[in-house]
Order: sequence, then structure tokens, then C-alpha cells
Amino acid sequence: MLKNWKPGFLHLIVSLTILQLLVTLLTDGFALSFDEGMWQYIGRNWFRNGLVPYTGGVDNKSPVIFAVFGLSDKLFGVNYWFGRVLGTLVQSVGIYYLYKLAKHIAGEQAGMLAISFYGLSLLWHGSGGRYVSFTETYDMVFIIIAVYKYITAQNKKDFFISGLMAGAGLAFRLSAVWGIIAIFCALLRRNRINLPVFFVGILASIILFLTIGFFAGIDIHSIITNGLVDNFGSGSTTDRSLVWKMVNFSDKFFYSEFILFYPFILGYFFIKKKIDLFGLWLILEFTGINIVGIYGTLHMRELLPAMSLMSALCVTYLINNYKLPAKQLVIIIWLVFFPKLLEPLLNIQKIVSGYKDQTDTACHEPYDKPDEGSRKKLGWWIRDNTSPQDMVYVAGFGAQVQAYSERISPTIYFNVTQTRLAKERFYSDMHKNKPALILVPLFSEYRNLVSEDMRQFVDELVKKDYDLDRCMYNYNIYRIRK
Repeated sequence: MLKNWKPGFLHLIVSLTILQLLVTLLTDGFALSFDEGMWQYIGRNWFRNGLVPYTGGVDNKSPVIFAVFGLSDKLFGVNYWFGRVLGTLVQSVGIYYLYKLAKHIAGEQAGMLAISFYGLSLLWHGSGGRYVSFTETYDMVFIIIAVYKYITAQNKKDFFISGLMAGAGLAFRLSAVWGIIAIFCALLRRNRINLPVFFVGILASIILFLTIGFFAGIDIHSIITNGLVDNFGSGSTTDRSLVWKMVNFSDKFFYSEFILFYPFILGYFFIKKKIDLFGLWLILEFTGINIVGIYGTLHMRELLPAMSLMSALCVTYLINNYKLPAKQLVIIIWLVFFPKLLEPLLNIQKIVSGYKDQTDTACHEPYDKPDEGSRKKLGWWIRDNTSPQDMVYVAGFGAQVQAYSERISPTIYFNVTQTRLAKERFYSDMHKNKPALILVPLFSEYRNLVSEDMRQFVDELVKKDYDLDRCMYNYNIYRIRK
């Protein structure tokens, strides 16, 4: 009986879901990542302290992701697992709809191949496999569903739902616009009569999210300023040199697992001999990544739905037209695309062997940057050695420490943002609100990445009003003079 058993699409999706949970939960330190720390802090201030986004903390993300982490804190306190488990389940929905999309176009075999390509590549280090709780997961799922509803549309209701899903993706992340443009171009080419219905769906989603935001007290101007306008120009996250961009472009596109897709993508374009919806979708996503120019591993994930679909359809064509052995090809794809699982396996070993972390809390040269587990412990120390009413400021990129401390920062720019607007607000907030503790990093990242004027401002403030209390995890901890 087992000899004749063949895995179905649900078996593959469940297997990939389990693999994703292993990759994302069994991480060193079992702690919030840097970005998750920011969203946890802002979400907690929103749900626990009534400080809505952009008044209780600023980051360049949609309020929807802050709500996810605010709910996480409301239900389970400060934790790293809720957002990742939820993100994994949402991602699995995306895998399912990509399967349905490929199956609709080229049959069950194409659907199974799409699951394999997409599900495995999502687990790669080069695509940020452990960071499944990020906004890219949500916007990708909604865009995949939007494309599926467009491809399979039978009536105006389907086109409306396609627009509704596309708008939901846009609410999570602005990069969803590239998928929307791809669908728009496809409609323009073949289905112009349904363009208004599609855009009404998008508009309905946007109005719904803006209405919820309005009643929650979120300022729309702040969303536009912090989510879009202040992300470009001097001091912003996109303010990088051409050399830096060229090096990172090369690393992500030529020295990562993504090169495994290239033969299939070239094969797809050769077979089609034109740029169809999926080809245009891929080109637009690639263009968007280059416009932003950060080349983060999470940004690379945006390419995966189109790449996986195109690869699955290419292999299906080869199997059907050249009688290639399907079973052997699927096995080869799984072997080649399977992610490296060294980190989760080592952490399983630590758990089984009863490993006890003996991290040195002392400060000594060369002052290495503390890992995520150490930053979590430093946050816990602050929580246990301050009162809930005390404000705490962690200089530099200290979002994780701030999140685990469960203390409010004296400034909405609790994590370094170095645009002109951010600096002005930072200086103003710090003058108005003197925190009980100020933590200043000793490691090189602080000196190399934070501008001299901001570091000097913190140094002068410490010198004037604070005494050195102790040093922990390569942070000097200063306490305000009584």
C-alpha cells in the first residue's frame, strides 16, 4: 500500500508549513528580531497604552502590522512566536492559492510543482526564511489571491474580489502596487470592460482600512509622511551610495539561491516568446526592488510567486512535450531547492540536551554587538530594575531591548531614523522628556551607522544629567541623577 502512495497537495503544504515553523521558531535566542521588536513596541503602546501608531512610536510600515503585534501582546504579552505562527499560516494560504492558480492553467502536475518551487524557496536564507511575520508575507498572499481571482474570473463579482484582495495587499505594503499594475495591464489588454469593477474593489479595500484607521485615531497625514515621503532622501533607509547598491545587488541576485530559478525563467520566456501576465509581474517586482534599492532579503521574497509559477509552468511544458520523467524531476527539485536547516537543528539539540545559556553580561573589548538573546535579557533586566512609569531610551538600533523592557521611550523615534524631520522631533522629545535610564552602545555599529550629531547630543545629555550605573552586554547604562 505504501509502495503506491503518492503525496497530494495537502501533504506538501502541511510538510512545508511544519518546515516553516521549524525555520522561524527554532532561532538563536528565541527572541524578536530587530523589525519585530519595533512593531511589538508600537503595537503594545497602541493596544496596552492607548498610544496609536505615529504617536506612540514611528516606523515606516502600515498600521496593520502594528495591529498584528499589538494583538500578540494583548493575548500573550511580549513574545516572538505569535506573529511567526500567524505569518506561517497566512503564508500557507498563499501556497495553496498558487497551487490552484498553476493547476487551473496547466493541471495538477503544474500545481504540485508550484507548491514545491514556492514553498521551498520561501524557506531560504536568501529570501529571509525565518522572517515570515513580516509585511511581505501578507501582501504577497493577497496579491496571489488577486491574480488567481482575475485568471479564473467568471463574472464581475470575481473581478471585484480580485480588486478587493489587491487593495488588502496594498494596505499591508505599498509594494503590492506592482502586482496591481500587472493585473491592470492584463485587463487593459483583454478585459477593459471590467477595469472599473477591479478598481472599485481596490477602492473599497482602501476606504475600509482608512475608515478603521480614522476611528482608531490614526492621522492619515502621518501614514503618508512616515510610510512613504520620509523614506526617500538624505538620512532615510534608501539613502545609499551607488557602490553599496551595486555590491548588494550582486550579492542578492548572483550569490544567493535565487540563481536556481534563472534557467527555468529563461526557459519560460523562450517557450512563451512574449511577456504575459506572469512575465510582466516578475519584471515589475524586479523594477520595484531596484527603485527602493535596499536589496533586503525580505524584498527578494516579492519575486518568488511569479518566479515559482513561471518555473512550474516551464517544467510542466518540458514534461509534456519531451516526455521527461516527472517523478524524478520533482525529487531533483526538492533536493536542489531544499533549505539549509543547520540553525533549527542545532537549537533542537540545545533544547534536548538541556543547554543553559552562559552569556557573559560583562563589557570588554572588542565590544561585540550582543546577539538577539542577549538583547532580550538586557530588556528583561531593565523591566525588573525600573518602575512601569519610568521612561527608558536605548540609543542606536535598540528596538529589541526597548520591546522586552516593556517601558515607553521618551521619543517616538525610539529607533534611529536620521532624516531631517526625525532628528528635529528626536531632539525636541528628548529635551521635554528626561528618561530614567539611557543606554549607550559601546560596539562599532553605533559609531558607524549613527550620525555624529545624534551621538554627540546623547553624550552631552548623559554628561549633564546622568551617572553611570553599570555596563551590561556592551551597553553603558546611565541613570538620571536624583
